[in-house]
Amino acid sequence: MTALVWAGVMVLGGAGAVCRFLVDRAVTTALGRPFPFGTLVVNVSGAFVLGFVGGLVLSPHLALLLGTGFIGSYTTFSTWMLETQRLAEERRGWPAVANIAVSVLLGVAAAALGLWLGGRL
Repeated sequence: MTALVWAGVMVLGGAGAVCRFLVDRAVTTALGRPFPFGTLVVNVSGAFVLGFVGGLVLSPHLALLLGTGFIGSYTTFSTWMLETQRLAEERRGWPAVANIAVSVLLGVAAAALGLWLGGRL
C-alpha cells in the first residue's frame, strides 16, 4: 500500500465525515428530532453505496478508498447506538426498538439493492 493510498483514505475519510454531518443536519432540520431520522438516512444511504461499490469490479486500492475511506466515515454505528440508548433512557421504548429494526431492515435491503445494481454494471 502506497503513501498516496493512505493519503487518499484520509482525505476521503474527512469528506465522508463532512457529508455525514451535512446530510444528518439537513434531514434533522427538515423532520425535527422526535426520531433520529438523520442517522437513519445516513446509514441506509451508506449501506446502499457500500453495496453498490461492492458489486463493482474495482481495484483493491480503489475499493479501499471508497469503502473504508469515504463510506466508512460517512456511516455511523456508534451514533446509531447512542441515539437508540438515549431513546430508551427517555422511556421511549417503541421508538428505540423501531430505530434498531428499521435501521437493520432498511440497511440490509439497501446494501442488497446496491450490490445487485453494482453487479449489473
